[in-house]
Amino acid sequence: MGYRTDYARVQQLGSAHEGVGHWWGQRISSLALIPLTPFFVIPFGRALGGGHEAIVATYSTWGNAFVAVAFLLVGFWHLAQGLQVVIEDYVPKKALRVGLILGNTLLCGAFALAGVFAILTILLRG
Repeated sequence: MGYRTDYARVQQLGSAHEGVGHWWGQRISSLALIPLTPFFVIPFGRALGGGHEAIVATYSTWGNAFVAVAFLLVGFWHLAQGLQVVIEDYVPKKALRVGLILGNTLLCGAFALAGVFAILTILLRG
């Protein structure tokens, strides 16, 4: 015997009315970050001490640029989801919670777009 309605059982909706989609999104982005992280960090680390020219040379290739863009998009998506869970769990006032979630989403999206724009600028001009 459960306390959920028939509709909620059919739609797999929990108390937050999101179902398991958010949970799966976190797990999938975690799995995607496992191979993306070393493929991003190693070329970035090698180019880090070489100045501007080394960064431009590294991200002027399609492979490194693709990995960097994928890492930034998946990483910031994962960050936004994780911070949203923390906000939902620990911010008691609904108005503040909604504002923080909106700010979190906008800020993570802005950082992701700025990073993608920077990588694409290097790729297409380099």
